[in-house]
Amino acid sequence: MHLGSIYLIVNDFEKSIIFYEKLLQIPVTKRNMNRFAMFEFDGICIALMNGHFDVENPDKVVHKGDYSEYFDDMNSIALAPNSHKFVLNFWDEDLLREYERVRKLEIADNLTKIKYVCNVSPYYYFQLTDPDGNVIEVTGGYTPRDGEFDIAFS
Repeated sequence: MHLGSIYLIVNDFEKSIIFYEKLLQIPVTKRNMNRFAMFEFDGICIALMNGHFDVENPDKVVHKGDYSEYFDDMNSIALAPNSHKFVLNFWDEDLLREYERVRKLEIADNLTKIKYVCNVSPYYYFQLTDPDGNVIEVTGGYTPRDGEFDIAFS
């Protein structure tokens, strides 16, 4: 088995495209009308699926086989509250530089400061959310300032 892509069913297709083009620093690689957009980089494909396209354009999509509301009702899936059980993880050699770049983009309503966790080795990261509330974690090389992580949270 091979990974084809990871795709997110989104509520606002154009807003999500703008968000991911800025975050990933690449334009959409391939696009299928306003239904599907792919970002291919480093041998990985992350794609966006417009959850409303099929309902809004029934003349442009042919479905065959058994319909399963659980899997096939993209409109409801796009409108459903986000449970935060899915995390996109990215890394960068210089975490502080990447944090500052993302912060200056002003694309996320939720953006944490750089954080630290250690169970075997130190792990530095920050988190943000996309327009649908999907959690994005960015990790990478980081040298903390003196006393920066003296206080633990639980």
